[in-house]
Amino acid sequence: MSAPDPLKLPGLPRDAEGPVFAEPWQAQAFALTVQLHERGAFAWSEWAEALSDQLKAAGPQDDGSRYYEHWLAALEQLVTAKQLAGAGALRDRRHAWEAAYLRTPHGKPVTL
Repeated sequence: MSAPDPLKLPGLPRDAEGPVFAEPWQAQAFALTVQLHERGAFAWSEWAEALSDQLKAAGPQDDGSRYYEHWLAALEQLVTAKQLAGAGALRDRRHAWEAAYLRTPHGKPVTL
């Protein structure tokens, strides 16, 4: 049985050439998810279920514009459940990125 194609996920924002990312962090979250799966951190079925749960929780009023926010929430939930990182470590990293973003001049790359 071959590995699932991450590009065939339902709801994945895409055009004729593949996934579409509005922000660099979206592409990074996508790539991190694929890499963790390829390294055996979780089965693709576990990932699909985690993402599906997040999308369902958003409800029918969700217009799809927050797709990668749901993606990231699913990834954080799965990483925590698999004990790949603790919730506190994820929260600390999120806050560090937010602080770095706020202190970075417009047009410059954000670094920690």
